[in-house]
Amino acid sequence: MLFNSYEFIFAFLPFTFFVYFYLNQKRLTEAAKAFLVFASLFFYSWWNIAYLPIILVSMLFNYVVGVSLSKKNEHSKVGKRNLLIFGIAANVALLGYFKYADFFIENVNYVAGSHLSLLHLALPLGISFFTFQQIAYLVDSSRGETKEYDFLNYANFVTFFPQLIAGPIVHHAEMMPQFAAKRNKVRHYSNIAKGLFIFSIGLFKKVVIADTFAQWANSGFDVATSLNFFEAWATSLSYTFQLYFDFSGYTDMAIGAALLFNIKIPINFNSPYKAVSIQDFWRRWHITLSRFLRDYIYIPLGGNRRGKYRTYYNLMVTFLIGGIWHGAGWTFLFWGFLHGIALVIQKAWDALGFKLHTLLAWFITFNFVNIAWVFFRAKEWNDALKVLLGMAGANGMTLPGFLRTKLSFLAEHHVSFGRWMMHVAYPGDGGKLTVLWLLAGFVLVFACKNSTELLERFHFRKRELLFMLIIFYIAILSLTKQSDFLYFNF
Repeated sequence: MLFNSYEFIFAFLPFTFFVYFYLNQKRLTEAAKAFLVFASLFFYSWWNIAYLPIILVSMLFNYVVGVSLSKKNEHSKVGKRNLLIFGIAANVALLGYFKYADFFIENVNYVAGSHLSLLHLALPLGISFFTFQQIAYLVDSSRGETKEYDFLNYANFVTFFPQLIAGPIVHHAEMMPQFAAKRNKVRHYSNIAKGLFIFSIGLFKKVVIADTFAQWANSGFDVATSLNFFEAWATSLSYTFQLYFDFSGYTDMAIGAALLFNIKIPINFNSPYKAVSIQDFWRRWHITLSRFLRDYIYIPLGGNRRGKYRTYYNLMVTFLIGGIWHGAGWTFLFWGFLHGIALVIQKAWDALGFKLHTLLAWFITFNFVNIAWVFFRAKEWNDALKVLLGMAGANGMTLPGFLRTKLSFLAEHHVSFGRWMMHVAYPGDGGKLTVLWLLAGFVLVFACKNSTELLERFHFRKRELLFMLIIFYIAILSLTKQSDFLYFNF
């Protein structure tokens, strides 16, 4: 069941909302919690009920291990450290089996020249997210940072449907107290208004903006055999904007749906394309993943406490793990490597005391991120090279035909005139609409307030109500073709 579907918006979400608060109103608190878990598991099973046993087993296993780790005097036979290692290893093994088994087999076949059959396993939805979430819970339990949670509260923490499939990656300390708080058992109309407001923004981002850019990104990456200079840049920028509006749109809808139930989940984006360094970018992009990588990988490795070279090593390991977490492929690993290298260079640059002008720093950061996304999006190395070669001008440059008379002298420099955006344009449009959308994308991400800022300043007045109704209406009209969220693949 997709957030951007009629059945979710007009059936599942309102039904779950009314039943949950009805049970709480009747003081059937445990029944309300159980119903929310059941509704979340139903939501999860909508795609494929075969996924259900996987999340149930994972949830029960981690709850039992976590409770054991949180107790001080129950590890005389099995040390707490060994139990933690076992718990983490079991989670990584589950994720590895479903997500990386075929990748491993393909590489063994390539290196050894063998012909082992692929398993062709379907990737359970959200497994990357709920696995990381529960690993964090185990680590915190071993540190004595968790409390005695009952299973229903824990189940709600793991399965709560707004954040179950694609995050944000929530922390037990910020979620479980909210599920237990009595004040959250009654309807708060201010939260309902805010939730509907931010949900509408997210829905608009996804179905109107992201899905429009998706057409040109898909055409450039998957259909075109070669791209000229402008087509290649239009392709890469289209994906850069598609990914942001798709994923941040999902997060906005998750935040909005959770607010209806008086649950505040953390923000995941803070205008990342305004970043003036790679470090700044990762403080703004997929914030909860950055937090997990920092707290549970980078810092345990030693962080920046063991000298600069060990710091560089820790950064590289952290981002290689972050890259492969996103997908089983060498292009994802290389994308993580690029960001790791960029952070190492920034650390070294800062240590030398050099500073760049803010505008230049932004220009370098944005273009690095845009180019790195090419590897993130490409299905194969050849797809990435096709786009990058086009961006470098290796396939020539084509200008619109109407410029031929004024700029004819450029023909001597291998510049042609005619169909300059043939592969990334609507039929008969000539690329004008693509350019307009790209300009609109830049305006939205650089000149406009982001959804978090809009939510912080939200007051339920006629202006806000009219804005919400307009974007919701436009988004609903655009639901003629439903599409998955990009992070469902990760």
